[in-house]
Amino acid sequence: MVFQHVFVEKPLIIFSMLLLQSAKFLGAGLATIGLAGAGVGIGTVFGALVIGISRNPSLKDELFKLAILGFALTEAIALFSLMMAFLILFAL
Repeated sequence: MVFQHVFVEKPLIIFSMLLLQSAKFLGAGLATIGLAGAGVGIGTVFGALVIGISRNPSLKDELFKLAILGFALTEAIALFSLMMAFLILFAL
């Protein structure tokens, strides 16, 4: 009867480890939703660039600079999202 608690505790430890691992996978998957949003944002930025250049070709250089800035900011959000997913998976 002294060793009974050892056999009860081991499945609980394994269950808690599996629960933690599945929570990590779920959290990392939810963190990568930001990557889809960044893809949509980049498409919107360059779509607006094409429309702007077709309406006023003389502003091509100015619009291109603003589009590159928008691309960089949108891509930064995607990288932060990916970084959070990796931190959830490998650092916690």
